[in-house]
Amino acid sequence: MSKKQIRLADLAEKLGISTATVSRALKDYPDISAETKRRVNELAKELNYRPNTLAAGLRKSETRIIGVIIPEIANHFFAKVIKGIMEVAYREGYNVMLCQSDEDYEKEVVDARALLSSRVDGLIVSIGNHTHDFSHFSEFLHAGIPLVFFDKTTPEIEDCSQVIIDDYAGAFQAVDHLIGQGCRRIAHIGGSFEAFTFQNRLNGYKDALKKNGIAFDPQLVFPSEKLTIQVAREHAEHMARIQPPIDGLFAATDLMAIGAMNGLKSQGLKIPQDVKIIGFSNWEMAEAVDPPLSSVNQPGYEMGKITTEILIREIKAEKEEREIVYEKIVLQTELISRESTRK
Repeated sequence: MSKKQIRLADLAEKLGISTATVSRALKDYPDISAETKRRVNELAKELNYRPNTLAAGLRKSETRIIGVIIPEIANHFFAKVIKGIMEVAYREGYNVMLCQSDEDYEKEVVDARALLSSRVDGLIVSIGNHTHDFSHFSEFLHAGIPLVFFDKTTPEIEDCSQVIIDDYAGAFQAVDHLIGQGCRRIAHIGGSFEAFTFQNRLNGYKDALKKNGIAFDPQLVFPSEKLTIQVAREHAEHMARIQPPIDGLFAATDLMAIGAMNGLKSQGLKIPQDVKIIGFSNWEMAEAVDPPLSSVNQPGYEMGKITTEILIREIKAEKEEREIVYEKIVLQTELISRESTRK
């Protein structure tokens, strides 16, 4: 049986430092201390570490292609992000290779490895809700290919930049708005709470209740593995039978808010007289439904532009063997009040 090849990640784990630091130490970067270089090189020799020749080839090649992995192309928010990505990429002379994971972990892995094999110069990713292992993204960093996460990220990969929405603040603002409109029994339809995005929106919901002296009731929270109109409609039909009755609803997406609106109406409830509803994203259809839906606006287009600008800066730094300074950009949301939450 062949022995397992020692990777940069193995050296990093044994030394308790990042893979980026190990890589820079082995390349004798001046920003790495002499003591760290000594420890890294001694362990590399002890374990008979050999650089990955494919990774070296990937580092030196230049395709002028940026890889993008998103959960859903047809989603209004992601469509805006893609527009921002494309604008900056083409302006800077890059083409974009776009993959849709469909919130499927296995497909996300296949897409990532296909982009790696295609030798993209950099990767932009919004992680799927059910992704539990992130090693397919670490492979890009081991190969010297910059990676920037946007919207849905993970704390398990530190050596990369990220551009996110302040989901917590947006959710807090939405629920605080409902309370200001007189709501006291507020339900929440969320996504899968495995995803940090939906965890943060749930936390914003809870803290807005707490701030206003309203007790959190876990029976009013409805997590959803699938973010569809039908799932939200089914949740809402159940909500309509809850006693005491709900008088407000915060949905983690506009699509879910519209599905819930349909479900509540089917049970004879009126919006906003009986239940006030607010969504998240400010989808174009939010203004077209009856009544028009209040929502939390996410700056998707700006997110796409900023993410791509950061990635291209990091691609250039990697090619020129300059130190990459990782960034974390948090974009703010804006509450859009419409008839669905009016008094």
